[in-house]
Order: sequence, then structure tokens, then C-alpha cells
Amino acid sequence: MSPPCGSAVGPPNDSPPLRVVPDGSADIIWRRDGPSVTTFAAGPDTQAQLAPLTEGSRMVGIRFAPGAADAVLGVPLDVLRDLRVPLDELWGRVANEVAERLAASDRPEHTLATMVRERINAPPDPTVVAIARRIEFAAGPGVVSSVAADVGVSERHLQRRCRTAFGYGPKTLHQILRFQRALRLARAGGRLADVAAVVGYADQSHMARDTRRLAGVPLTELL
Repeated sequence: MSPPCGSAVGPPNDSPPLRVVPDGSADIIWRRDGPSVTTFAAGPDTQAQLAPLTEGSRMVGIRFAPGAADAVLGVPLDVLRDLRVPLDELWGRVANEVAERLAASDRPEHTLATMVRERINAPPDPTVVAIARRIEFAAGPGVVSSVAADVGVSERHLQRRCRTAFGYGPKTLHQILRFQRALRLARAGGRLADVAAVVGYADQSHMARDTRRLAGVPLTELL
């Protein structure tokens, strides 16, 4: 599990909505808009999601590392792909306790982190960890076959395990993790042509097309 996403407070009313881009992760979010409180799971995305925040609203959350959420949420992640699902549909009455404790807490992000950790009863699956690592840095044609061989599973098993643990197949996972790696390098000041070459795009135009497809805007605007 990654550290808590932290706490966000809604911007002035004329601010644009938050643009949430695919990252291979799933989240648990607690959100308060005045008297209205919701707790939900945000599944892995395949395209950008726009999240409006009203002035004064508050949102805290946990973002799971890629491949770590299915065991905690209790469902295969492909069931949640591109969805926002009320937590009580996954956790039943426990979700109500989560919402009550968060509403009463002075530090809801830490309360949420503690309650989520209580549901982790096993270490990360080493096969899933290996899949994520190898797919992120894979390059060239034959990504699926090469990763399956590296991890020691069949391509069919790799497809199945990726859908369960990450929410989509290995090709889509590779595209999303490559895009995220490019985004990190670009934010660190890397020249876009160099970034494209380092992460395995054919060229900068290829990176630009992938970014617009996944994020909905050009990379320069996203940065």
C-alpha cells in the first residue's frame, strides 16, 4: 500500500475540476461536501476522469500501489475498472464504521490508513510485484510474451492475473505505467524527446498520441 494520498480541500468555485489520469492504481476516498459524506472505491482508470470539487469540500484517500488493491477491496479489479463504487457495496457494514470514524476524526487520512491496514492480512503477492516491475520497464515488441517468460507463467495466466490484480490486461497496463514513468521524468525537467526515448516510445509523437489518449490533453498542458 502506498502512503495516504493525504487531504485535499475544494478550491474556489471558478477553479477547474481535478483531472485524474490513469496510473494503474485503485483508491479508497472519503469525501465531505457540507453535510453530505461519501466513502467510495475508485477503480483503475483507462482514461482521464474529471472530479469537480465544490468550494470547501474535503477529500482524503488511500492510493494503493499497482497490484495491491484487490486483496483489500475484496474483488477483482477489472470489476471496478473506470468506476467509482460506494464502499459499502464492497465492505458492507464495515464501510459504515469507516465513514463514522472518519467523520469524528481530527486526522481522517491517518484514521483511514489505520483502518485499511487492519484489512491487510498477507504480504504482497511476489508474482504480482514482479509483473508490475517488469511490465513498467519492458520495451520493444512482444511485451506480453517476454514478461510472461521472465515471471515464469504462461501468457494466459499473465492475462488473467493482470485483470484481477491491476484491472486490465498486460498491454494496457504497460501503456499506463510507461505513460506514468514518462510523466515523472518530464515533471523532473527531462526534455520530451529524451523522455520518449528513455521510456521506450518509438518517438516523441508516439508519446504525444499516448498521452492525449490516456490523459485527454497534451503532455505540456498536463505538466
